[in-house]
Amino acid sequence: MLQTKKIRIGRKNIAAYCMPLGKKKLIILKGRRGYVMCGYLNLKAADSFKDTAVLIKGVSTIKQALSSNVYSASRKAKSLGIKEGQDIKSVLKIIS
Repeated sequence: MLQTKKIRIGRKNIAAYCMPLGKKKLIILKGRRGYVMCGYLNLKAADSFKDTAVLIKGVSTIKQALSSNVYSASRKAKSLGIKEGQDIKSVLKIIS
């Protein structure tokens, strides 16, 4: 079952999605300028589409995703100043 939440970041909203797939969950935090994705999605593909994408790992809930840090980022995300190890809440301010 797909879980959706709207998360307020300053004056803007982020859409959060969590969906069970197999033994794990697919988690996405989507803003106007880009998205945060769990390890189910492919960062190389995001780069080929020129997406602003941020990869997080080791999360199975939206709450955990919001408390995580950047594992890796697409070239476009890096051009916006997003760095490995950066906390996701600060990333959401950039992509919202």
